[in-house]
Amino acid sequence: MKTFSEKANAIFDRAILDYHVADSVDTPIKNPYSEGTIDNFLYEKNWIDVVQWHLEDIIRDTNIDAKKALEIKRTIDKSNQLRTDLVEQIDSFFLYLYKDIVPSPTATINTESPAWALDRLSILAVKIFHMNVEVIRTNADQAHIEKCQQKLDVLLEQRRDLSASIDELLDEIKKGNKVMKVYKQMKMYNDPSLNPVLYTKK
Repeated sequence: MKTFSEKANAIFDRAILDYHVADSVDTPIKNPYSEGTIDNFLYEKNWIDVVQWHLEDIIRDTNIDAKKALEIKRTIDKSNQLRTDLVEQIDSFFLYLYKDIVPSPTATINTESPAWALDRLSILAVKIFHMNVEVIRTNADQAHIEKCQQKLDVLLEQRRDLSASIDELLDEIKKGNKVMKVYKQMKMYNDPSLNPVLYTKK
């Protein structure tokens, strides 16, 4: 039986491969998992991360048109908000999943929630894919390939460690040794009523 992190990593890898079929930031997502399921949330989460990765590449083109760069920046801002909303949705899933667990009197709160750890795991999957692309490049010199291989080894180790930590955290929540809480990010800059640059223009 797969651990939760193994399932998540498999979904992330599938989303990455699906994106790179067309390899375009304008490709609409075709989520293969049933709506409202954790698999659906994880696939969408990673798709957002892959698209944003490529947008971050595009916007660093020194010859990019200023108007185009601003459009991409706005898209990245929107993507970040969608990413945050989805992470909170994933945490809400876990909150409901463990709603009947009674924490022990000595239970503690983890430094980050399961969903924010999964957020890091999703981004790691994207980094691993693209670092591997650099390792297998046929037009790069040996020094570049060796340097990227060293980085890839570190990223793979990080994924193993983070995956184990996520599974351990979920197990500790199930046992009542960790308290499951969801804290909203309460981002202010996207809210016209909270960003002074926006509300002073009214």
